[in-house]
Amino acid sequence: MIRIRRALLSVSDKRGLIIFARTLHRMGVELLSTGGTHAALTKANIPVKQVSDVTGFPEILDGRVKTLHPVIHGGLLGVNDNPAHQEEMAAHGIKPIDMVVVNLYPFSQTVERDGVTLEEAVEQIDIGGPAMLRSAAKNHRHRAVIIDPERYGAVLEEMTSQHGCLTEATCFDLACEVFRHTAAYDVAIAEYLGGRNPEAGFPPTLQIIARKELDLRYGENPHQAAALYGGFQQHFEKLHGKELSYNNILDMTAAAALVLEFNEPAAVIIKHANPCGAATGTALSDAYGKALVTDSVSAFGGIVAVNRPLDTETAERINHIFTEVVVAPDFPASVLDVMQKKKERRLVRMAPSVREALGAPVLRTVPGGYLMQEPDLRPADEEDLRVVTKRSPTPEELRSLRFAWRVAKHVKSNAIVYAAADRTLGIGAGQMSRVDSSRLAVTKAAQAGLSLKGSAVASDAFFPFADGLIEAVRAGASAVIQPGGSVRDGEVIAAADEHALTMVFTGTRHFRH
Repeated sequence: MIRIRRALLSVSDKRGLIIFARTLHRMGVELLSTGGTHAALTKANIPVKQVSDVTGFPEILDGRVKTLHPVIHGGLLGVNDNPAHQEEMAAHGIKPIDMVVVNLYPFSQTVERDGVTLEEAVEQIDIGGPAMLRSAAKNHRHRAVIIDPERYGAVLEEMTSQHGCLTEATCFDLACEVFRHTAAYDVAIAEYLGGRNPEAGFPPTLQIIARKELDLRYGENPHQAAALYGGFQQHFEKLHGKELSYNNILDMTAAAALVLEFNEPAAVIIKHANPCGAATGTALSDAYGKALVTDSVSAFGGIVAVNRPLDTETAERINHIFTEVVVAPDFPASVLDVMQKKKERRLVRMAPSVREALGAPVLRTVPGGYLMQEPDLRPADEEDLRVVTKRSPTPEELRSLRFAWRVAKHVKSNAIVYAAADRTLGIGAGQMSRVDSSRLAVTKAAQAGLSLKGSAVASDAFFPFADGLIEAVRAGASAVIQPGGSVRDGEVIAAADEHALTMVFTGTRHFRH
């Protein structure tokens, strides 16, 4: 047990400070403090000593140096059951400091403000705070250290029940929290300063600090444990339904990335991270209806995302089929009344910040390390499209080509997408052969009763042979969009000309593994 007789309090976040400090004082704990914390406690008529009175040295350099002193750090690092430490502390007039309550300068909050300067950011790099936290945390067998005001209540409750003491287990837990926090603090500083040089490229050291948000029921399969880390819930807020699953989170991310490709009202349906339907329309209900028709069988148990607040008409159409998750920028109250009739279906509000978050580097684990890459955000700008056939696309074909290309970027490779100007008609995903993907897309369209005559077809990578193109011809496509770049491009172009197809090259590949 660790008896708390003396505590040093120096906090930027003053939530709960007065009640906590007053209760410590009533328990007979001597309080030390600095700067603004000392002023707040004095104003509340809580007896407290200035750290400068204890060290015999004033705060200097605009408060940059105040706790960096042997009397403070000796009081934190001295080991209670080490006779040599105790003799040395006594010889130098150093008293133990049994508890440190510190939270750090708000660096992250500062750099998130618009227009903050480097000088302003640097001033919020805490020096004395981390030093005290780490000292007390290192000596956790004999010291208590608190960084989070949310901990105050539990600490006071334990001290009350244990006659002014805390258990070593509690102090160890508090110390672990401190080291996690100071690690994240240093990473935030390193990332901000490193980000000041956009030409630096990927960081020389990858530092991943993410707090656990949720323990998930399981991973991709019930025998796999799983958890969610980071700030996902800042961007996706569950309003209703069962807890989100591992697969839900992956599918929601895929759905948001695709639906945000479109400025007009759009709806997408995702199954196993692949789109099984996507469409735009004059209204959401129109877009959803067209997306559903593409593959209504696969849509069962899928994820629906829309890029407008969900309206009642679309909600009622969605209610006709079992849907795991519905993602929208908002759910008006009247729509929630309709959608909440399905007790277990998740309703998730997608924040505007999702668009920016999708621009973060993509990170995947491999044995012993990580892969990092830029996200695939390149649009199909009209100036990038190069007509390589004798026939140029009509305006309607060009719209269909651009639509198909947007969707193909979000389909697992090998990817083939047949589309009209406002909807998918057939999608072939994840096949080892591009010809097989094309055949699968044609089969899906046939199963849905959709004609591919006059459609546009997109391939996420080049056709290595003309056979894939011939499949498109047989299906009825009149326009093709692909990256180009094959050594057999000439053969493929000749086959397109032979069948009066129009074909454009983008110069950009969209592999998605």
